[in-house]
Amino acid sequence: MDVSLIVGWILGAVLIVLGIGTDKVANFIHIPSVIIVIGGTAAALIASYPFRMLAQIPKHIGIMFGAQKYNAGEVIYKFADMAQTARKRGLLILEEQAGSIRDPFLKQSVMLIVDAVDAERIREILEGEVNALIDRHEQQISIFERCTSLAPAFGLVGTLVGLVNMLKGLNVEQGAGGIGADMSTALLSTFYGCILAHMLFAPMAKKLRIRNEEEVLYKQIIIEGVLSIQAGDNPKFLVEKLFSYLSQDQQKKYMKHGSIGTDDTGAVS
Repeated sequence: MDVSLIVGWILGAVLIVLGIGTDKVANFIHIPSVIIVIGGTAAALIASYPFRMLAQIPKHIGIMFGAQKYNAGEVIYKFADMAQTARKRGLLILEEQAGSIRDPFLKQSVMLIVDAVDAERIREILEGEVNALIDRHEQQISIFERCTSLAPAFGLVGTLVGLVNMLKGLNVEQGAGGIGADMSTALLSTFYGCILAHMLFAPMAKKLRIRNEEEVLYKQIIIEGVLSIQAGDNPKFLVEKLFSYLSQDQQKKYMKHGSIGTDDTGAVS
């Protein structure tokens, strides 16, 4: 489980409370402001997106907190084994290995080269799927990014509500007893809007974008891997080529769990 999001939220909450002062936290609890900001944000979100997209929010929250799902190093070494097998026994033998592959995208990619589909056609099919995946992910990320603008906007609405009520109730002859409550609505609505936007929704959107980038990179590695196998590339060259997609730290991490070398025939050892 990736707890960085939770740690960031807890740390932010603690620092804000310390900045306010533990003895004054009660001053920052104001239900009308909460209703305006959260209620307005939720209502605008429902009005902006179809329910089929909103229904995916719990799933994507789970993705935020989940551990990194895609092991690029593992799939690279899997391709090295496939390349070695294909060089010795032909591409058709990979159909047997494809039967044990759980990842649908990887399985489809291997079956395309088994079926002798043209390399350009394979790239077109697989990259088309990746682009469609990116579009779907962008739609979900846009929900959280939309919230980062909606929350401050409804914070401003709360501010206007508080100021209007304050001015309407301003009566010099009868005193100014209600000004404090109205001003608290005005100021705390803006406070809540900023907190929700920059401490809650913006980190969630960024976390989803990182998860999207991880999956896209993984699938790009698969595309290049199957095309290299189809082209009959040397397994060692294939591994070096696929590792070039990773950062230096990732390369060091994955190379600890496997070694690449070749014998005189070019097989991986």
